Amino acid sequence: MFPYIRVGSYLLQLQGLALLVGVWVGLSFAERESKRLKMKPEHISNLIFYSLIAGIVGARLFYAFRYSSSYLADPLSLFSLSTNTFASTEGVLTSILAAILYGRNKRLNLKITLDALAPGFAAFMIAVGVSHILSGDAFGAPSQLPWAIFLWEELRHPTQIYETVLALGILVLILKRPLGNPGSGSNFLLFITLTAVSRLFLEAFRGDSIVLASGIRSAQVISLIVMVVCLWIIPLWLRHPVARKTK
Repeated sequence: MFPYIRVGSYLLQLQGLALLVGVWVGLSFAERESKRLKMKPEHISNLIFYSLIAGIVGARLFYAFRYSSSYLADPLSLFSLSTNTFASTEGVLTSILAAILYGRNKRLNLKITLDALAPGFAAFMIAVGVSHILSGDAFGAPSQLPWAIFLWEELRHPTQIYETVLALGILVLILKRPLGNPGSGSNFLLFITLTAVSRLFLEAFRGDSIVLASGIRSAQVISLIVMVVCLWIIPLWLRHPVARKTK
C-alpha cells in the first residue's frame, strides 16, 4: 500500500494520480476506437471531458450536502484534492446525465458511441484496480494462502491484484471484439457483462463487502442482475443494423 509520495513539501496522492492516468489512457483507447467506427474523435473526447467534470463536481457537491455542517464551518474544504470526499453514486449519475445531454445535443448514435467508449472504460478499470493497490481499498478477506498479503494488520487475499489482472484480461478481450457487428453496442454490453462477472468472482474474496442474508453479498446480487440484463439485450442489439450518422 502506497497512498502518498512526497514531492518536496507536498504529499502527492497516488490513488488520484493512478485514476488520472487511467482517464488519459482510457481516452486514448476511446478516441482510437471512435475513428475505427467512423465517428469523430472530438465527440468522444468532449463527451468524456464534460461528463468527467460534471461527475467530479456533482460527487463533491452531493458529499458536501450530506455533511453540510462540516463544509459550512470550512467552505474551502470544498476544493480539497482528497478522493475520499466524493459521493461516488451521485457522481456517477451526474456524469451519466451530462453524457446523455451532450449525446442528445450532438445527435450521437447511442450504440456506436457506447462501442467507442468500451475500450476506454476497460482500460480505466485497470487503473481503478491499481488505485486500490495503492490505497489499500477494496481489501480482501483474511487468508493463509501462500500469496496472501499483509494489510490492515492481517494476511489477506490480494483482491486488488485479482481485480487488476481481471480488468487487464477484460481489456484484451474487448479489443478483440469477439461478438463482431461493430457499432451495434454489443461490445460495450460485453464489457459490462464481463465486469459484472468479475465482480461476482471478486466479492467472494473481499473483506469489506456488505453481506445480506445467508452470506450473499449485495454487490453480487447487483452484478448478477446486470449480467442477466446485458445477456438478454446483446442478442437483440446484434440483430439490428446500425445507422452510422453522427452530427
